[in-house]
Amino acid sequence: IKQTFSNKIDYSVHKSEGAIFLWIWFKNLKSGSIDLYNRLKKRGVIIVPGEYFFYGLPDADNNWQHRHQCVRVNYSQDFDVVKQGLDIIAEEVSRE
Repeated sequence: IKQTFSNKIDYSVHKSEGAIFLWIWFKNLKSGSIDLYNRLKKRGVIIVPGEYFFYGLPDADNNWQHRHQCVRVNYSQDFDVVKQGLDIIAEEVSRE
């Protein structure tokens, strides 16, 4: 991921602990993860917007930016496919 996301992208990756997906937090994502999902879908890359995973938490209201800045990415495919998808994600996030 470090090779794909330049220093211009402020992000963190949550520890996967053996899962087949990664949670990536784009700390300066202004448009939100649902908008990012829609832009990526047009380019053939599917992520899961973070908004869907923060329901029921007391501080997870719409004003809590973290819920709008996280995405879930499956990385259980061939390395080249995952790398291509991450490159496209980086391009879209860099446009913010």
